[in-house]
Amino acid sequence: MRRVLYLDGLDCPNCAAKVERISKRTLDHENIVVDFATTRFIIETTDKDLIDNLVSTVQKITSKVDAQIKVKTKAEYFAEKEKDTIPKSEKLFFIFGVSLFIIGVIVRYSLLEFGIKIPSWGVIIMYTIAYALLGKDIIYSAIKNIISGRIFDEKFLMTIATLGALGIGYYEEAVSVMIFYKIGEMFQEHAVNKSRHSIASLLDIKPEFANLIVEGELKEVDPIEVVSGDIILIRPGERVPLDGVIIEGEAALDVSALTGEAKYLDVGSGDNVISGSININGTLKVKVLKPYQESMVAKILDMVENASSLKSKSENYISKFARYYTPAICLFAIFVALLPFFTKTNPVWNDFQESIYAAMIFLVASCPCALVISIPLGFFGGIGGASRHGILVKGSNYLEALSNVDTVIFDKTGTLTKGTFKVEKINPISCTKEELLMYAAYAEVTSNHPIAKSIVNLYGSQNIDISRVKSHPEQPKSGNRIFLDCWDIIAANDYYLQKLKIKYKKFTTEGVVVHIVKDMEYQGYIVMKDEVRPEAKEAISELKEMKINTLMFTGDKELEARGIAKEVGINHVYYNMNPIDKVEKLQQLKSTKKQEGLKQAFIGDGINDAPVLSSADIGIAMGGLGSDAAIKVADVILMNDDLTKLPMAIKISKKTKRIVLQNIVFALVVKLIVLSLAPLGLSKMWEAIFADVGVSLIAILNSLRAAKIKR
Repeated sequence: MRRVLYLDGLDCPNCAAKVERISKRTLDHENIVVDFATTRFIIETTDKDLIDNLVSTVQKITSKVDAQIKVKTKAEYFAEKEKDTIPKSEKLFFIFGVSLFIIGVIVRYSLLEFGIKIPSWGVIIMYTIAYALLGKDIIYSAIKNIISGRIFDEKFLMTIATLGALGIGYYEEAVSVMIFYKIGEMFQEHAVNKSRHSIASLLDIKPEFANLIVEGELKEVDPIEVVSGDIILIRPGERVPLDGVIIEGEAALDVSALTGEAKYLDVGSGDNVISGSININGTLKVKVLKPYQESMVAKILDMVENASSLKSKSENYISKFARYYTPAICLFAIFVALLPFFTKTNPVWNDFQESIYAAMIFLVASCPCALVISIPLGFFGGIGGASRHGILVKGSNYLEALSNVDTVIFDKTGTLTKGTFKVEKINPISCTKEELLMYAAYAEVTSNHPIAKSIVNLYGSQNIDISRVKSHPEQPKSGNRIFLDCWDIIAANDYYLQKLKIKYKKFTTEGVVVHIVKDMEYQGYIVMKDEVRPEAKEAISELKEMKINTLMFTGDKELEARGIAKEVGINHVYYNMNPIDKVEKLQQLKSTKKQEGLKQAFIGDGINDAPVLSSADIGIAMGGLGSDAAIKVADVILMNDDLTKLPMAIKISKKTKRIVLQNIVFALVVKLIVLSLAPLGLSKMWEAIFADVGVSLIAILNSLRAAKIKR
């Protein structure tokens, strides 16, 4: 069983990591993920008792980490998400604390100029009360964590640093740090929420209601209440709530939210409609084919929401790094505080005041929040930005892997080509061109093969009198044989003609050759060619500019395979391959990698070549719109048939990784500067606060850039 809860008030990635670690250690589970980017607690378990008491159980765990985190169901969380997250009492405490601090500063400095003397203990009391009002929740959380055996977190560092500053007489700085920390927390929470909202808005494709027709009357219901077979009405301007087939009406559908392309799809009676698209200009009556849980929009939303729970290597590495980083910093701070013992023969209290102050700066500046917070938000932003362009990425790990792709392997049919054949050449030998096409069209009229349909369409189905056609008792494996009036007509390949010992001149050409025979006499041949996608050459060219190798796997013969590869610009071609050959060749290519960490991507249509899609480092499926198979087997899905989305996906991944790296480097550099200057007495608490909260805020805002990607 899989359940999802929401952790309201989860504003610290370290807290998310701690909740996940404790949950994995204490709960019976198959998998647990705490996703900071979406505030979700995801658990898979077979323990029914745990599921029945999940909210209270998880609340006990989160309370040990941060008392402000409230565990809620999805309905509770979204019902309250628009409300003010800061309680009124908290605002009053903050205002009163800041006011008291300002009064203390005025009393201490301004009144002295007028000769008014205030006892020093009076000012100290004002500062102490102000500190208590401002820092009570932080101190409370730190004490609670210490009692629970978890001492190395941001609250602990801030409490020790400010109490230490109070202890050595730096009252104003202690209170100031708490004020700016609280202000920074508010800004940080706002920025995180803005980031989450901005990313979520890119995926705002969920239909809010469905117009269900019940006994001739309309009833507005939740799409989840509609079942297969129900009839719904979709008016102009409304979002299609469920997958179905049109039984009445015509309209243009805006599918841009699904494909990333600003194009309209004209539909009418008998056509399928995909949930998540928007009806532009007509009223449609639709028969529902799938319940909401199995609809395209539900699958897309579920996949994108779960994407950030599949963590990247960078995120896992930084999370592990943070576990050891904070304790190490605390030990070093103790060393800095005791530095006079090692540097002076007879240290006095003033020496220790300076070293303790430096140690407090060390503690404030060392908080790893900026490092940990930027990675999940950056990758989630990249996933959201890709989704806006019709590129669905199943996880942060796959988005990160895309940035390391050095080889892309293309399937041919349906990927580089449209999978639809056109007549390239009609070459009569013993008849006229018109007669040859007529024989071929009549021979192929009963077939559903794409080649047969193309020949019939060229001749014109309206010109065919089906009553003239009678079936033949013998049928070739590849092709057709009929009686047209009294003639025995064959449309087939080389193998069947050789089997019948029909004489004809052998030749080689690009494309598929359909030989035509009448009464066992060779009439001529028609060359069919699979149409290359118009954007294929551009996509290959973009990949080459990015120094990415391109290969093609196909089951076609050498001549046709090389012809297609040459047309689109691919240099390396592997032909006459079955699905097993493709997997084996892929594994062979993997084993000959020149550099560790480089990835290979395979792109296909998501229906065929499932084994090689799942065997590749990254499996990419095209035409995901309307394809359940694509969503199941691939790691990355291009929702339409535009190959240029592939280089775009790689560019998005590289930009996202670059933003994450910028955040990490910026945070480390600022922290190292402040930490290096602290023991020398060259940095103050103000710089330390910026190195913590300020850097975190900048990292969050920078992460938002990952969601804003132009074509």
